[in-house]
Amino acid sequence: MNVRNLLIPLLCIGAVAFACGPRSHSEASLATASVVKAEPPVRKKQTQQNVTKVTSNFAVHADRNAVSFDLAVTNPGKKNVELAFPDGQTHDFCVIDSSGREVYRWAEGRMFTQSVQNKLLDGGDTLHVVERALTALPAGDYVAVATLRSSNFPVTERVAFQLR
Repeated sequence: MNVRNLLIPLLCIGAVAFACGPRSHSEASLATASVVKAEPPVRKKQTQQNVTKVTSNFAVHADRNAVSFDLAVTNPGKKNVELAFPDGQTHDFCVIDSSGREVYRWAEGRMFTQSVQNKLLDGGDTLHVVERALTALPAGDYVAVATLRSSNFPVTERVAFQLR
């Protein structure tokens, strides 16, 4: 059977189904909309107790042959915090030189799962992410950037360091 003989009727059926699909035919949908300036909603002031946060600390130790990254994310509250990650990559580290060029990225060349994941951080607990990059950097000024890729509690920290 010729593909064209099958494809054209299927496209016609799809177009008819789309045109006859559910939609509103009331007079209200045909009327023009008028713009009414609405008052902004009154919001309750959030007290510091109701706001859930995480705090972070980032340290870098570098020498000519390696750079060590240590990202600590702490839940300072008493309630548990659930960190949601859109995929298997929970964090990333990169190094930027003095001209703003990226010279190292931890995640480059790595593969991560596509599954959503969550990590529970109890009240007062700290999540440590420690990585070591075996990379030879020339002497100079650098900035290390740590990223916690949580969709609900994202963290980005920067630390400047020098190699002499």
